[in-house]
Order: sequence, then C-alpha cells, then structure tokens
Amino acid sequence: EEGEEGVVVLSTQQIETIGLETKTLEKRNLGNNIKVTGMLELFPQDKANVSPFVGGNVSSIRVIPGDNVRKGQVLAYIEHPDIIAMQQEFQEKNDELVFLKQDFERKQTLYDKGVSSGKEFQMAQSKFRSTTSSVNGLKSKLRLLGLNPSKVAQGEIYNAIPITTPINGYVGEVMVSLGDYVSPQAKMFSISDNSKIYVNFKVYEKDIKQIKEGQQIYFSTASKPDDLLKATVRSIGQTFESDPKAIEVLADIENKDKDLLPGMYVEGRIVQGEKSGFAVPEEAIIKEGEQSYLFIVDEDEAPEENKMKFKRIPVSIGVHDLGFVEVNLPAEITNDIKIVTKGAYTLSSEMVKGELEHGH
Repeated sequence: EEGEEGVVVLSTQQIETIGLETKTLEKRNLGNNIKVTGMLELFPQDKANVSPFVGGNVSSIRVIPGDNVRKGQVLAYIEHPDIIAMQQEFQEKNDELVFLKQDFERKQTLYDKGVSSGKEFQMAQSKFRSTTSSVNGLKSKLRLLGLNPSKVAQGEIYNAIPITTPINGYVGEVMVSLGDYVSPQAKMFSISDNSKIYVNFKVYEKDIKQIKEGQQIYFSTASKPDDLLKATVRSIGQTFESDPKAIEVLADIENKDKDLLPGMYVEGRIVQGEKSGFAVPEEAIIKEGEQSYLFIVDEDEAPEENKMKFKRIPVSIGVHDLGFVEVNLPAEITNDIKIVTKGAYTLSSEMVKGELEHGH
C-alpha cells in the first residue's frame, strides 16, 4: 500500500479502538437557515398565581409541586375567626329578612287601603331593601370563598374555606406551610398549563423580511440539544425591541414534550427554501486550509481479511444545516459509497503518521 496517497488500512481491532463509524451517503432536505434564539413561554391565561380573597391560617395543604390538577380542585384550606363571623352575620341577616319582608308587605297593604301613614310604609320598605342588599352581598362573598350560601342559611357553619385552582395544569411552587397566616392577595400556589407552551423567538432586523406566518422552525433546548422539535410561526411582532434590535416571533410547538417548561432557553433555525442534496455530519468533514475532505471505504481493492481500506477524497461543501453539511463529490465517485461519519480526524492523523513513516 506504500506510496498511495490518502489511503489508510486499519485492522478490525484498530477500527473498534478508534470508534470508527461508517454510513452510506444519503440525501437530506437542507434548508438555508436563519439562526434564532428564544424562550419557552406561556400565555397569561395558561398560568395562574392562586391567592385567597380573605386572610387566614393554612389548616391543610392538599398538593405538592409537580401535581397535575384540574380546574376547581382544592389546593388548600384556610381558617380564620372572621370567616365564621361572616357566616353568622349572613344567618342573622337572612333570618331578619324574613321578618322585614312580612312587615313591609303588611304595611304596604295598610298603606294601599289608606289605613297607615306613608312614613311607616317607607321606613319598612327602606329597611327591607337595605337588608336585602346586605344579604345578597354576603351571599356573593360566601360564593367567592367557595362556601354554599343555602347551606349556611340552613344553619351550617364552615370552619375553613377551600383555595381552588382556576385552571388545569401542574402545581409549580407552593409558597405556604401549615399554620402560616396568609394575607388577602398573597401568592400561595403557582399553576401552569404546560400543554399550551409556545416559543418566543427573537429575530434580528435583517432577517425579519424572510419570515412569514405558517413557516416552520426547528429548535432544540439547552437540556436536550440533540432532540429536534418543530414549531410553526403563529404571529410576528409589530414592534422592535431596542437592544438588540429584534422582533418577537411567536410559534406553536407541534411535538409537545412534557419535559418542556416555561423559561427554558432554546436555539432554533428558521427554514427558508429547502433543497435536497447529499449531506454528511459536520464531524465527517476534514479541513486542510481551504480544501475539505471526506474519508470513504475503498471497496475496489479488497484488502486482507479483517482489514479495511479507507481513502481520502476531496469534496466541495455547501450549506450547513443542523449539524449536517451539503457535499458535492468528485465526478468519478459514485453515490453509493460508504463514508466515515465518526473518527475521521483520527484517520487523518493516522494517515499523516503513515506518510511520515513512509518518508523515512
């Protein structure tokens, strides 16, 4: 084999040691891509911070972070003497209303008959109306607190009020412990519906004209850089952010993965015109100065048993796309060749070493 430039012969043992991998050359759809970065986000209606309407002490907590909850499900209960006092006031006012209603109706009849004075009738009417409005107000408050007003009216008193979730989703944070006093509007739980997650990409000014609704974006998250996810452009922002000068592009994710979480950083490529061509993984290409090379399995001359012969060939390269590079092969090379995808650099250094040894 001596003297033949660009050829390396290795034994099966050496191939295994180096971790060489070969693969048939294949065609791929290569896009002329715009690189973008972004964040996974949720629309405001798909996340909720749960707070109580009234202050109280946490008497029980029914969920832990990561739990899947349905809209209306109880997350915790809070207790406070004021909650009991409000129910008692409702019961008293409600009972009083029965009497005031009868009194008002009686005085109205007498007034209509001209028996009683207008003043007495008006006082009874005013008292009945104001108590009715207090009762209705308390009824609405009890409903807001998740209590059943008709049961309270019948004499039932609830010691604790339920804190429920307004949306379906996953419990994010739990900001309270048992016994904590929680003031009204203090954040107790955060819930997010990650099934509605979308990507917010930042696209630079120079690239924005090449983007349109419905276009596809391939992206990956920092935690799983090898998993390609697909999104479709939903809307393109109308205002520039000043630093850097970029526009927000929102895209719906097609293959939703439950590992996707709001706040994750993503890197993507927006595919412009796609074209089909022969492509190899970036690590298969070896550069020497301006020239790029590939190693292929030379099957023309069968070497001895348990040995493989690799040959270096020059190629010209085209577009880069998601870890692949478009290659144009020399005219005399057929397309059904096997190329070295892993370990090409080691082969290259073996070849140099071989040439040095032959040179002596």
